[in-house]
Amino acid sequence: MARGQLRVYLGAAPGVGKTFAMLNEGRRRHERGTDVVVGYVETHGRPNTEAQLRALEVIGRKVMTYRDQAFEEMDVDAIVARRPGWALVDELAHTNVPGSRNEKRWEDIEELLAAGINVISTVNIQHLESLNDVVERITGIKQRETVPDAVVRAADQIELVDMAPEALRRRMAHGNIYAAEKVDAALGNYFRIGNLAALRELALLWMADRVDESLTEYRERHGIEGPWETKERVLVALTGAPGSDDLIRRAARMAMRTRGELVGAHIASGDGLAGPSDSRLEEHRALLEEVGGRYVEASGPDVATALVQVARSENATQLVLGASRRSRWTELFRGSVINRVIRAAGGAIDVHVISTATMDSDDRSLRAPPRMRLAPLSRTRRGTALVLGIFGLPLMTVALTQVRDSVGFENALLLYLLFVMVIAVIGGAIPAVLASVAAFLLLNWFFAPPIHTFTIDNGRDALALVSFLAVAGVVSALVDLATRRRDAAYRARAEARALATMAATVLQEPEPLPKLAHALADSFQLDGVAIFTRVDDRWTRVADAGAAPPVEPGDAANLFPLPDGSVLAWSGDALKPADRETLGSFATQLALALRGRRLQAEVANATSLARANELRTALLAAVSHDLR
Repeated sequence: MARGQLRVYLGAAPGVGKTFAMLNEGRRRHERGTDVVVGYVETHGRPNTEAQLRALEVIGRKVMTYRDQAFEEMDVDAIVARRPGWALVDELAHTNVPGSRNEKRWEDIEELLAAGINVISTVNIQHLESLNDVVERITGIKQRETVPDAVVRAADQIELVDMAPEALRRRMAHGNIYAAEKVDAALGNYFRIGNLAALRELALLWMADRVDESLTEYRERHGIEGPWETKERVLVALTGAPGSDDLIRRAARMAMRTRGELVGAHIASGDGLAGPSDSRLEEHRALLEEVGGRYVEASGPDVATALVQVARSENATQLVLGASRRSRWTELFRGSVINRVIRAAGGAIDVHVISTATMDSDDRSLRAPPRMRLAPLSRTRRGTALVLGIFGLPLMTVALTQVRDSVGFENALLLYLLFVMVIAVIGGAIPAVLASVAAFLLLNWFFAPPIHTFTIDNGRDALALVSFLAVAGVVSALVDLATRRRDAAYRARAEARALATMAATVLQEPEPLPKLAHALADSFQLDGVAIFTRVDDRWTRVADAGAAPPVEPGDAANLFPLPDGSVLAWSGDALKPADRETLGSFATQLALALRGRRLQAEVANATSLARANELRTALLAAVSHDLR
């Protein structure tokens, strides 16, 4: 049996008209031919609200006695027996009378949803559990009836019912909310302009977060990588360098002014440079959490590219960096990360470079790696190329000097160039550059007239030697570039193979989650992987893999939210930004597997019910036959 849908009208304050909106929608559905009943509604004697009930069927309430007094509660069993298409149930956060089957009304609604009945309900913003203390500080009144945020967030549709504070106070003054004898007290206490404005802002911000979750799921499903400026997100680069605390506070103020979200990102460079102090980085991370920020970590050989990739994956609109105080010569030879970040960000992300008074001139936090990035060749190949250059060039020189007159300068130049190209193919850029410089000196000393001197009389010989050096350098660079592209092609092929394997697993395996978890652990070399989903407000581990999978989401080093509300958790090293992008595709496959798992459970439940119905029908037919 398919689970029913839940639609919630969220009121910014009491009296804004959420119950009226719920009944109005129920009446419209009834006029279109939909089977709609009123499970429970509180009109509070308001004529306009009561008028909406005239065309709707109202399910009788269940009377319960508590302390010698009669109370009316919603009759869940009567609604389930009636089995309407839609049930209108007011006051989601209501507490039932002691002795009821469920303590809270939202638990009654869960039974209706489990029975396949669609429900439309209402709740005010002050009844949400996460905002309970905030509302108490604003209004001075503690709300004793609350509902978990997860219940409301899990609704299929949430509609905000809002009204300007002045308009709401006019409704109150006209007697459309409370009785006349209560109006003055309400206007002077709970319904003050400041209270209503604050509650309205809380409701708008909560709804904005809910819409942002839906937007993130949509962008992930459709593979949209560029940031959408629907909400300001300020991403600050955390480095562990002195002065970063001022940078974090400045970024927090920027996020606060724009009502945006603050994210701190630390990029672990893969260039072998000494990193910042771990204790100092932990202090900055703690400061980030104190000012309301969220921490993410990634690694990559190029700090600028990795930082921009993290900003795009977080949908950041502003990127905050600390200004470097290194010298011009250092930036000239080592490059500037800030300049590369600005170029990589393009026009989609605003980059702010902040100067702080305590920034250390020897800061390695945003120090660029050397401009010449070596290809990831093995040490064996580099060692072989160096040995070949050290011993091969002298032996080749000794052999050529024996036949110097017959070989000539031009042929010797070609032979040395061929030897340098062989070294470049084997060992890459550095051994080839060293070999080309050594070959240049050997050619000049042993073959360019006058021999055994570094002076060159003939201009053509000088041009030939310079051309030799340039050609050797270009060949070395091309070999290095080809090696990089080959490794990138290998990586892309491995990612495509892994994604294809995961897609085939989802389609072919009856229970694909364990194999998907093992594939994740193997593909990203993780210590442990676990997939958690919510069952009865508790995290349940549905699949795991690896040597040390997390037991709870809080035990994991990293979390990745899945589109259906589940969580992917893993322990191990921080993933590279490119790996995080690939992980998004893996998460889509995991979401499909989880959805298929739920569908299989629903199919099994439906099959069981169908068999029970067949047995009941056969039994009734047999009994009726005997009675006849």
